[in-house]
Amino acid sequence: MRRLFSFQDRIRLLSKLGTIAGAMIASALMNASGYAGTVTFGSGANTFNMEFVTIGNPGNAPDSVKSSGSVGYTFQLGKTEVSRDMIDRYNASYGNGASLAITLADMSSTDDNGGDRPATGVSWNEAARFVNWLNTSTGGHAAYKFTSSGVNDNISLWESSDEADYNEFNPFRSKRATYVLPSYQEWYKAAYYDPAKGANGGYWTYPTGSDSVPTKITSNSTTSGTAVYENIAGGTVDVGQAGGESAYQIMGMAGNALEWTESNLDSVNGNHSSVNPDFIRVLLGGGFKNQSQFMSSTYMINNLPQDAFPTFQNNDFGFRVAVLSPGGGGGEVPEPTSMAIFGLGALGFVYRAHRKRNAQRV
Repeated sequence: MRRLFSFQDRIRLLSKLGTIAGAMIASALMNASGYAGTVTFGSGANTFNMEFVTIGNPGNAPDSVKSSGSVGYTFQLGKTEVSRDMIDRYNASYGNGASLAITLADMSSTDDNGGDRPATGVSWNEAARFVNWLNTSTGGHAAYKFTSSGVNDNISLWESSDEADYNEFNPFRSKRATYVLPSYQEWYKAAYYDPAKGANGGYWTYPTGSDSVPTKITSNSTTSGTAVYENIAGGTVDVGQAGGESAYQIMGMAGNALEWTESNLDSVNGNHSSVNPDFIRVLLGGGFKNQSQFMSSTYMINNLPQDAFPTFQNNDFGFRVAVLSPGGGGGEVPEPTSMAIFGLGALGFVYRAHRKRNAQRV
């Protein structure tokens, strides 16, 4: 009588398991490449989720007025600004134990120290430390090169001797990093570009998908064409309800918190002669204290960018996180998932068991 599960049957079954495992590996690859939608960080009681939105249309034309916003690769950007709760969970998971805790601005005078409010009072250096942890805590590579231990110490540039990390077009960020601070060009595109505007895509004046000044709000809202600004007494609102979205459906790029970008004033970080890791960084989008022109794409035409040294901390300075795919200069092949390992290991086990039984029959 034929056995119910012959060796060949088992191989076929495990082949199917291998297909499933392969699919799971592919899924993990997609996650590591920045196409996961929502990613979970931390562990245990200190986990938190970040939602990311794909910024496609690679190779889009720059803004004709400012020659800004052209990005030659697909990337993702945080749907919202980083919240106070995310920083608290980073501190509990890692920062406190590593003496790299990030201190947030006390916003109690405006009654907005809630966990869903934007993480303000964070310096550029502290934001970079947080981003590095997002990478390393998920098995990836740090984006920024810190050579000293202080949480607010400045970075060093990646050098050509750092062969695995060095990118001559941007010596700030490691080319192996998945999570980074958005560059000026990346931020500008996500805020102002609309692939559906006109025949070939175009740029809006404000990060609310409009050429009209956003309507001021002082409390949580997701109404189109609104933003939190000129609200000194009222402060910030929750990151997920910070007014209207950009054309890419990203929340709060207008108002609420001024957002750090990765970039120096050259807006490119292109080579060592124009890049200084200790120099000022560009802040964009306007905050709850600012007037409407700070949110405008035209603001930097006749004015210096809103900027600060990387050690600066201010109660309206916040940030959001970008994600790079392998085509965008970052991303690493992750370790196989446990199911994939199980499937491949089981296949090897059955094969070894079959050989052993055959040897015993000789």
